[in-house]
Parts: sequence; structure tokens; C-alpha cells
Amino acid sequence: MIQSMEAIVKKAQELEKKTLVVAVANDHHVMEAVEKARQNNIVDAILVGDQNAIEETLEDLDIDPLNYQIMHVVDTVQACEESVKLVSRNAGHFLMKGYVDTAVILRAALDKEYGLRTKNRISHVSVMEIPTYHKLLIMSDGAMNIAPDVENKQEIIENAVVIAHALGIETPNVGCIAAIEKVNPKMQATLDAEALVHMNSNGKINGCKIGGPFALDNAINKDAADHKGISDPMAGDVDIVLMPQIESGNVFYKSMMFLANAKSASVIAGAKKPIVLTSRADSTDSKYYSIALSAVVADVKI
Repeated sequence: MIQSMEAIVKKAQELEKKTLVVAVANDHHVMEAVEKARQNNIVDAILVGDQNAIEETLEDLDIDPLNYQIMHVVDTVQACEESVKLVSRNAGHFLMKGYVDTAVILRAALDKEYGLRTKNRISHVSVMEIPTYHKLLIMSDGAMNIAPDVENKQEIIENAVVIAHALGIETPNVGCIAAIEKVNPKMQATLDAEALVHMNSNGKINGCKIGGPFALDNAINKDAADHKGISDPMAGDVDIVLMPQIESGNVFYKSMMFLANAKSASVIAGAKKPIVLTSRADSTDSKYYSIALSAVVADVKI
């Protein structure tokens, strides 16, 4: 089982090298991470976009453009479309967002004709190495799904489980997060957690164990769970935290990154291929780890 960001990198290096397709690649922070991944034998890369702008970016970063294939497409919408087509048509290719709005690249990625759409809902999955937690912690969804209902949460869990399996976690513990650890008819997150636990026990959601509702403290801290008399064996030992809505997921992720000194890797899951779609505020290392994670996930048959 993989237990650190560096172990994710090592795993990616052990696999057959993938090809990363960067849509609108004239982004300095993205290209710093891409170059690091290339130098560490995780990926080769195809850079799609305005060739002059891409070469200027590489020159600014002192990166040799001869190490890359550049596909000249000036229009950003078309650049995203061509990037997605490359990924869709070629095994071992996966996609990364460059200097373009998220909505534009996702529109191309989910196009019914040439895109990466599956029957699944897509969701944002973050894997975090947190100094105060005893293993990697997977969190979803803090970036894509605003107010998911039970059916949406089922798909979010299933996407996160794919990532967990890729990391060698055979039966991940999924903790459904709410404000309290008891079912309250006035608190929808607790009702959703109860329903998801039943769906898991009835075989509708497989490949994991689901518990909850959990308040965050007793999901990730055994002492807190014991103090509250919570008997669920996964209390304090979850692998995946399912957030009730986008606000809680977003706040949790940023708290871990900016206050808890966490390391992270994130991926859009639920499509035919993983999509590296990071925040502009994410560090170069986070982008690099996200490329490595996606290279590992790209090896999984969806």
C-alpha cells in the first residue's frame, strides 16, 4: 500500500512511461511541474496551444523545447478539443489543464462525440499526506460537485475508490462526514450517510467499507472516537472522507494545505482517463504529485 507522495512518484516511475497532453501549455507553474515529471521519467509530454507562447514560457523557465512535441493551435477552445482527441485516441495518454478556464477544458473532455465521458459522474479527488495522520487521506469532493444528493455521492465514492485501489488500498474505509455522528432528520448529511451505509451493506456500493455519519474528529482521530463512545471499527482510521458538499470539501482541502503543511495530489476521476486539473494556488510540487498520481491511475482499467 502506498503511504506517501514520494511513494506515488516511485510507483509512477516503475510503470511504463505515459504521455501527458497539456492543453494550452503556456502556463509557467504547470510547465515547471511537467518538466519535473519529464526529468524524473514519469511522462513524456505533448504541449498543445500557441507555439510562440509555449516557446516563450519554456524560454522563461530555461526549458529546452526540443524535449517536447508542440502542437500549434492558437484558439484555446480548439486547443482543448485537439488535446482531448489525442488522449481519447491513444492508449497511455492522459490530460492536463494548462492556461485555460476549467469550464472550457471540461466541456471538451465531456464531449459526447470525441471526449472522455463515461456513464459516471466526474468528481475531484484529492490525496493528501498530512503530518498528523498515520496514512494517506483521500478527500472528495471539494471542487466539482456543489450539492450532491445520495445518488451523486454514490458515484463520488465509487470514483474515489478507484483512486484508492490504484494506490494499493484493497478495501478502503469511507467515512461520510457530517457535523455530528448521529442521524438527525433535520441534517441531510446524516441522512445521506445512513443511506450510503445501507447501500454498501446491501451490495449496491462495492470495493469499500462505508461508515458514518462521522464528525470529522472521530473519523480521523481514534482518541476522539473513543471519547465519544463510537464503536465503528473504522473510526479514526478512514482512508476516504466523503464531504457533504463542496464548501466543506474546499475548506478542508485548503486548511490542510495552508495550515497543516500537507502535501497533495489531485485528479478528476470518473472519465475514461484521469485529468490533471489543479488550482492556480497549488504549488509546483502539488502539480507534480498530481501528474504522478494520474500516471498511476492511468494504468487502471476503467
